[in-house]
Amino acid sequence: MTEALPAARPAGEPWRDRRLPVPERVADLLSRMTVEEKAAQLGGFWATQAAPGEPVAPVEDDSGEPAPDLDEIVRTGLGQLTRVFGTAPVAPGEGAARLRELQRRVAGSGRFPIAAIAHEECLTGFMAWGATVFPSPPAWGATFDPELVAEMAAAVGASIRGVGAHMGLAPVLDVVRDARWGRTEECVGEDPYLVGVIGAAYVRGLEGAGVVATLKHFAGYSASRAARNMAPAALGPREFADVVLEPFVLALREGGARAVMHSYTDVDGMPAAADRWLLTDLLRGELGFTGIVVSDYYGISFLESRHRVAGSRADAAALALRAGIDMELPTVRCYGAPLVEAVRGGAVPESLLDRAATRVLTLKAELGLLGEGGAPGDLAHPADPGDPNGFRDPGGLREPGVPGEPAPGPPPDLDPPAHRALARRLAEESVVLLADDGALPLPVTARIALAGPLADDVAGMMGCYTFPTHVGRAHPDVPLGVEIPTLAEALRDEFPAAAVRLAASGEVLSGTDADAEAGIDAAVAAALDADVCVLALGDRAGLFGRGTSGEGCDAETFALPGRQADLAKAVLDTGTPTVVVVLSGRPYALGDIAGRAAAVLQAFFPGEEGARAVAGILSGRLEPSGRLPLSVPRTASSPSPAYLRSRMESAHDWSTIDPAPLYPFGHGLSWTRFDYGGLEVDERAPTDGQVTVRAVVRNVGDRPGTEVVQLYLADPVASVVRPERLLAGWARLRLEAGAAARVEFTVHADRTSFTGPDLRRVVEPGVIEVEVGRSSGDLPLRGSFTLHGPVREPGPDRVLTVPVRVVPL
Repeated sequence: MTEALPAARPAGEPWRDRRLPVPERVADLLSRMTVEEKAAQLGGFWATQAAPGEPVAPVEDDSGEPAPDLDEIVRTGLGQLTRVFGTAPVAPGEGAARLRELQRRVAGSGRFPIAAIAHEECLTGFMAWGATVFPSPPAWGATFDPELVAEMAAAVGASIRGVGAHMGLAPVLDVVRDARWGRTEECVGEDPYLVGVIGAAYVRGLEGAGVVATLKHFAGYSASRAARNMAPAALGPREFADVVLEPFVLALREGGARAVMHSYTDVDGMPAAADRWLLTDLLRGELGFTGIVVSDYYGISFLESRHRVAGSRADAAALALRAGIDMELPTVRCYGAPLVEAVRGGAVPESLLDRAATRVLTLKAELGLLGEGGAPGDLAHPADPGDPNGFRDPGGLREPGVPGEPAPGPPPDLDPPAHRALARRLAEESVVLLADDGALPLPVTARIALAGPLADDVAGMMGCYTFPTHVGRAHPDVPLGVEIPTLAEALRDEFPAAAVRLAASGEVLSGTDADAEAGIDAAVAAALDADVCVLALGDRAGLFGRGTSGEGCDAETFALPGRQADLAKAVLDTGTPTVVVVLSGRPYALGDIAGRAAAVLQAFFPGEEGARAVAGILSGRLEPSGRLPLSVPRTASSPSPAYLRSRMESAHDWSTIDPAPLYPFGHGLSWTRFDYGGLEVDERAPTDGQVTVRAVVRNVGDRPGTEVVQLYLADPVASVVRPERLLAGWARLRLEAGAAARVEFTVHADRTSFTGPDLRRVVEPGVIEVEVGRSSGDLPLRGSFTLHGPVREPGPDRVLTVPVRVVPL
C-alpha cells in the first residue's frame, strides 16, 4: 500500500535554493520524501515503444506486460526519460515539443517539481532522425586523433543539449578481445591505451558541452566466451585489471564522466549487475567515482530471468541496489513497487535507497532539474557563472515551473554544415590503406567497374547504433533524414571524366544462391570491360541477427559474410586490376584476397561522409592517414589476432596454429615514405621517475604525408607474464616532402606498471625495452632503459598518459 503523502510544504524550502551547497539541498529534499518518492527517482520510463517485431534492446518485449502508464508512474516522480528521439522517427521540432510535454507532466504531477533526466544514444552521433551520422568508434581509433574525436563529441553534445536532453549513453570502452563479437563495431580498438585516450577525449567533448557521458560496459563485456554477445567472460584478475579496466580509469580521471553503465556479462559466475566489489568497492572506493551507475537496459531484470541469481523482481532489485546500481533503465520494473515493498518489509535497508536517491538528486541538481525557481510558476534561476556548486546549464531557456525544459522556438538543425564538415574530417582521417601495388591513385579517365554488395548501398557507411539502421529499418517509408551518398554516387562525383559501370551484386551478401550467382556474373562482366575494378565488400549492420555486424550479430569465423569471398575470387580471376574496399564493423580475413588485389582499403562504417572520403583517397585528392585499431586476420579460422599477446601466445614450434595477423595493429600506408632514425633513450630512471625517448622521422618521398609514430614498451623479465609489447604513446604528424621532425615521448615509470603476483599494481626495477616505428609489426628503432630502486606500488594518482612533443627540424 502506498503511504499517504504529507501536506505540501510552503515555498522557500532549502532544497529549492541553488545558492546553497548541493549536498545541503539534496539532504533537505531527501528528508521530505517518502519511500515511494525516493524510489521513483531511481526509475526510467520509455516514452515511445519500438516497432512490433523490431526490438532495439535485448528481450525488450519478452515480459508480455502492457506498457506502463506515465500518469501513474509520475505521481510520485520519475528518474529518467528514455530515448524520446531515439526510438521512432520524429522531426527535431516535434521531438523537442514532445519532450517539453513529458517534462511538464513529470515535474507537475508530484509534490516536488523535479524534472527527469532525459537520455539518448550517441555512439555515432546523436541517434535521432535527421542528426549527423558520424563515423563509428573503430573509425575514431583509426584516426589516432583524440583532439578531433573530442571536437566531434562536443558537436554531438550541442545537438543533445539543443533539444533538451541531458545524458548520452556513450562511449563504449570495451577493449576488443575477439573481433568476431558483433559489438566490435561499437569499440575503439584492441589496445587499452588507445581505447582509453580516445574514450577520454570523447568524454571531455560531451561533458564539456554540458551532457552527461555514460561509460559502458563496466566491465568485461567484450571478453565473452567464443565472442558471443552476453555470454559469460572468462577473465583472470590481471587481464581484468591491466586490459579491461584501464580505459575506464583513463576516462574517469582524464575525462570526468558522470555516469557508468554496468555490463550484461558475468565474470567467473558473478553478474556485473549484482557485483558489489565491482560497482562499489572498485568503482567508487578505488577509482573514486562519485556519479551515478545506471543499468544497461533490463539488466536488473536479467538477474532473475537470465542469470538466475534472484528469485523475484524484489530480489533482483535488492541485489542491484546493494551492488551499487542507482537507476534502472530503460523503464521501471524492479525499482518500482517490488523495491518499495522490499524496503517497507525490511528486506532492503532504507539507507541503500537513500544512497542511490542522493546520487541521482545530486546529478539533477548539477543539471538544474530540482525546481530551482522557488514556488511552481516562478522562473528558474539563469545560469550563474559564479555558482559555487559548479552548476552546468543544460541549455535552452526554461519555462515557468518546468525545470530543465528547453524553450520552444525554431526546430533545431541536427545536421548543420559544421557537423557534416566534422564527419567528413573524421572519415577522411579514418580510412586505412592496407596495401597498394601502385594502382592508386586511379587515373581520372579510367573505365571503372564498381561491383560488390556495398557498391550502391548506404548500409556500408553506418553501424547498428545509427538511427537509419537501429530504428529506421522498421519504418521503410520514412526517408533517411540526412544525405548519405553511396560509393557509386561519390565515385561518379569524384571521377566526372571516367566511365563508371555499376554491378552492385547486393545479393552476394544476403540473397539466394541463384541471385548470388547472377550478381557474381554481373560483376565479372563489368570487370572484364574495365581498366580497373573497385570491389566494395563488408557488412550490413543490424540488431539481434538482423545484420552481419552489430549487437547480437556475432560471427563464427572471420570469413566475409555471404558469398563475398567467391565474388572477390571471381573478379580477381579476370585479371583486371582490382581495388578492394572493405566497409565493415569488424576486420575480416583477407589472406586470399589481399595478395592478388591491386590495392586494399579498410573503412570501419565511416558515416555520412564516408563514401566521399573513400572516393577522395581513390582519386588521390586525399591522402590516406588512418591506422588499424584492430588487427586484420589472415584466414577465416584464425584466432583473433590481437597484437596484445605474450610470447607463448605468439607463433612457436610447438603449435601448428600461427596467430600472426595479415596486417597488424597500427598498420597503414600513405602516398609517401617515412624514414626513422636518431633514437635517443635516457639510460636510467628511478621507479618513481621518468625517461625521455626521442626519434627523428623524415618524409623521404615526393609528396606531403601524415605519419602516426608509435611507441611501444616491453618488459623482458617480470614477476608475471607480460605482453610482448604494449602501445605507450603516439604522435600524429604531417610532414612536407623532405621535411623531418623529432618526436619526444616523456615516459613515467608508472606506464610500466602492472598487476603483480599478489594482485597489487607494481612498478618493478629492471630493463624496459623501447620500440618506435610505423606499426606494432614494423618497429625499426629499438633501445632500452633501466628502472632502478625498490619495487613501488603507484597510488591512485599514478601517471596514465605519455606526453608527446614534436619539434620540426
